[in-house]
Amino acid sequence: MTTKNYWLTPAELGDYLGVSRQTLANWRSSGTGPAFAKRGKVVRYRQSDADAWLESTIVATA
Repeated sequence: MTTKNYWLTPAELGDYLGVSRQTLANWRSSGTGPAFAKRGKVVRYRQSDADAWLESTIVATA
């Protein structure tokens, strides 16, 4: 998964982030989490969007 424009399934992204597919579904429903594309019932996440979202969640410690 080194290509930044690689499209991930929810299962692949869940493995990458260490969360369940249900957590990803909850994030989609609530408008949180990484950006996604949906065509019909098929959901995909772009690797670069997932990485950008993950970077945005970093909290600096004091």
